[in-house]
Amino acid sequence: MPSLPLSRTVLFVFFTAALAVWFGNLEFRKLVRPDEGRYAEIPREMTAGGDWVTPRLNGIKYFEKPPLQYWATAVAYTAFGQHHWTARLWPALTGLLGVLLVGWIGGLLFGPGAGPYAALALGSSVLYTLIAHINTLDMGVTFFLTAALAGFLYAQRPEATPAQQRYGMAWAWAALGGSVLSKGLMGLAVPGGALLTYSLLARDFGVWRRLRLGLGLPLLLLLTVPWFVTVSLANPEFPRFFFIHEHFERFLTRAHGRYQPGWYFVPILLLGILPWLVTLLSALRQAWQDKKSGFHPQRFLLAWVGFTFAFFSASGSKLPSYILPLFPAAALLMGWHLTQLSGRQLSWHALPAIAAGAVGLALVPQVTRLASIEVPEPLYQAYRPWLTAAALTALATGGAAFVLARQRRCAAAVLALAAGGLGAAQLGLTGHDALSPASSAYHLAQQIRPHLKPGIPFYSVATYEQTLPFYIERTVTLVAYRDELSFGLDQEPGLGLPDLAAFRRAWREQPEALALMSPQTYAQLAAEGLPMAVVARDTRRVVVKTLPPAIRS
Repeated sequence: MPSLPLSRTVLFVFFTAALAVWFGNLEFRKLVRPDEGRYAEIPREMTAGGDWVTPRLNGIKYFEKPPLQYWATAVAYTAFGQHHWTARLWPALTGLLGVLLVGWIGGLLFGPGAGPYAALALGSSVLYTLIAHINTLDMGVTFFLTAALAGFLYAQRPEATPAQQRYGMAWAWAALGGSVLSKGLMGLAVPGGALLTYSLLARDFGVWRRLRLGLGLPLLLLLTVPWFVTVSLANPEFPRFFFIHEHFERFLTRAHGRYQPGWYFVPILLLGILPWLVTLLSALRQAWQDKKSGFHPQRFLLAWVGFTFAFFSASGSKLPSYILPLFPAAALLMGWHLTQLSGRQLSWHALPAIAAGAVGLALVPQVTRLASIEVPEPLYQAYRPWLTAAALTALATGGAAFVLARQRRCAAAVLALAAGGLGAAQLGLTGHDALSPASSAYHLAQQIRPHLKPGIPFYSVATYEQTLPFYIERTVTLVAYRDELSFGLDQEPGLGLPDLAAFRRAWREQPEALALMSPQTYAQLAAEGLPMAVVARDTRRVVVKTLPPAIRS
């Protein structure tokens, strides 16, 4: 396959369009419960309260994750204001930087064509694209792991000078510090496990002597220890909860209620890597078969992919985004592999996109069958045109890539596949805002805004709507609800009410107050005669206010 026989004008136009698509919908979509609300609210409280050491969610100590993304988002709020796009800026920006890093190191390792192909494959993989535009912590940690991987590969090249080896490993260790501050010790477990797997797989143990531990460990500690010490001094309960409960108990037990079977990530990887499924499988096979002496970057990347997948598959806590750190390594292998394909071979790699588009078109009319009381059918009907457009995009670009590859216009075929993957994922994600009346508190917040007065209590009864505090710019008092905030409430029990009886007493004593609850809880309290009037409601939630004293029963 030719390296990348496209004019600079074509590449500039493609890159400019890709940037517009990448950042264009960050503000359009409402925040989705629960993660987007959670990770938008914690930095909002940092900026409002001025405490950048102790993370708080709804005013309650929240020690599940380190603070780097909270800090970055709080800086964005301070600089640009609190918006959907500033809440999502860190994942989108780190996702794009990860794509650029992969393109750079891929070209350095495997030739000028491999770098752009690797970047195109990564930036258009469905799961990577989606997570880069959703406010969770997984893209941030993936970026730092990608940076550590790139620094390591840069340093381990046979042609690297001693200065380049030193610089590359310092860069890798510093990036590991960022990964630890993003999501904890998994930022060390993934690269450490990949290195051990590679050493056993390739029988290359000399790489351990080139890690520059004397330089790297002090740098890692310098970057990470200050916050851990500071937060522990301010909160003596932090170390046990963070290091034991949030790492070992989360990994080894089902305590977090996220248990899934061992094969859980198989379909997620197969679907999430689209439209590059055939490319991935073919690249993994070639990397396994490829043998040479000395440091073997393809084998190392294979070990990174394999260990990351196995590590999270063995965990007692699983979410789809957990395997995201394997995608940059897989993209580097795919970029290397794509440069070696003939047009005829490449044409078969377009089939998953064609199949996904065809299956999508067949299934879209059935999406309304997912309707429920909480997510009614009209919302899914509004979502259908977006899903149809996404399926058509995948089908059309897959078909174009097949024809272009058969014509031996391989670079154009790869661009077509990349455009289709990015476009289809973004259409599906953007259209998801049609479901926002059920998945976000934005619309509810607009209804209750006239009733929000400074200082009046706002209770959240037997539930916690993660996106609401961000939109009303204040915390709520939890009633008969603990869940992920249980540990923080144990430390400061006065921040919540333990049960409905305490709420009833507090409600009757307040001259003016608001409360959010589920329709079921509202029906129960209304049947009991609790004095309240509905001010807003949707399919999931009801917001009530106290009645004037003169008309209370």
